[in-house]
Amino acid sequence: MNADVGSPQGRMGFRDLRELMVALEANGQLMQIHERQMPEPDIRGFLRASCAMEDDGPAILFDNIAGYRGKHLLINTHGSWANLALIFGMPKKTSVRDQFFEMASRWGRYPGTVQWVTNAPCQQHVIRDNINLYEILPLVRINPHDGGYFLSKASVISTDITDPQNFDTQNIGIYRVQVQGPDTVGLQALPFHDMGIHLRKAEELDRPLPVAICLGAPPAVSFMASACINYDQSEYKFIEPLTGIPLDVTKALTSSLDVPAWSEYVIEGYVIPRQRFPEGPFGEFPGTYSGVRGQNRIQVTAVTHRTDPIMETLYIGRPWTEHDCIDGLSTSITLYTQLRQTMPEVTAVNAMFCHGLTVIIATRNRFGGYAKSVAFRLASTPHGISYAKNIILVDHDVNPFDFTSVMTAMSTRVRADKDVIVIPYTPGMPLDPSSEPPGMGNKLIIDATTPAPPDRVLREVRLVEAVPQADRAAKLIRQFQEESASKRHEFVTE
Repeated sequence: MNADVGSPQGRMGFRDLRELMVALEANGQLMQIHERQMPEPDIRGFLRASCAMEDDGPAILFDNIAGYRGKHLLINTHGSWANLALIFGMPKKTSVRDQFFEMASRWGRYPGTVQWVTNAPCQQHVIRDNINLYEILPLVRINPHDGGYFLSKASVISTDITDPQNFDTQNIGIYRVQVQGPDTVGLQALPFHDMGIHLRKAEELDRPLPVAICLGAPPAVSFMASACINYDQSEYKFIEPLTGIPLDVTKALTSSLDVPAWSEYVIEGYVIPRQRFPEGPFGEFPGTYSGVRGQNRIQVTAVTHRTDPIMETLYIGRPWTEHDCIDGLSTSITLYTQLRQTMPEVTAVNAMFCHGLTVIIATRNRFGGYAKSVAFRLASTPHGISYAKNIILVDHDVNPFDFTSVMTAMSTRVRADKDVIVIPYTPGMPLDPSSEPPGMGNKLIIDATTPAPPDRVLREVRLVEAVPQADRAAKLIRQFQEESASKRHEFVTE
């Protein structure tokens, strides 16, 4: 069997989307469709099908889309665990658990460096006059009842206009963006998002907020744009720790924002202050349509792009989707890092479900009731405040990424009268259909850890020990399976 083809020159990641595509193709993770496809329903079908293959679904490149002659559209880039492993220089069969710990170790190397460049590839072509996004971009409606075309993988850059020289408060986040006219787009950024803070400060001063929207950003940038890091941490400074190479950035043409130099498209503009416009509906991450709401609108002032640009989009809707892959791992690592700053007893965090609406934490139970304190700490993190509504705690030796282990812990270690807590009237996620009114919710804490003194153990039980020899045996079994699969392949081809 051929070994995995990794990132160039032994790096841990890729400079841009095109380098990644070479590696994906070499590893059988890039499908190219040259036959003519209709935006609806053909491409939608591929969007849904590719990300449903959670373990090894390929990225798919379209270059013959009806109505969009000469346009290129790439989907499902971050939509499987195999692709995510390759994006960060790991073998494509690396387990989710191993990816989590490898990425968590790199996370601790923050901050990295950033390089400013001129003559950036993202500015090879510039459009300032007669901007028409309907002609520039190969737009596809993600779900049948969406209110229009959404840029579902838009990495949006903004900054704190009251502190413009502070590079670290410049934010890049993936927000949904609706094309509402040839040179206008709608934007949803919620108050607890970093961009929500930027919007509030700009509106208090009645000033337009400069923004830049990247499509086809470098793969690690898209990953970090989905992460819930601290307000004063720079997504850009995480790129070098995660990939081994500093991020190249360049100045936007119409503002002082810094944009990833190797992005495929950059849409520049500003948020119109103190006005709201209808936006939505849109098939969102809980698997339900959001309604129509008054949201911000961006006036586009320029569009820049590379030669033969490649637009990215992702499927978002009923899980499992690319959205769950790209932000599931980054959210898990962020919460793990934030918890361990004050609670080193935490050993792993799984926040893969619906953008962390449910979170499973493995922790040592240092003393009676300690695990519940871990849940309270999670509920006070930037992400946990509004997203984490169901918090499940398991012992440190339970793998939170393994459903059998988690369900066994819940089945054998939970006593409802003392281990289940509901905290009412807490901040909620407005897009969660159970949030009522939208933006309000409850916290459910389930403590499935083994009681520790002074908590009283009702009766003495002894857990069955782990079998250390099983790790070696598992490696031999996997080696047998791979060799057997290779032999079957050779037999078929002969």
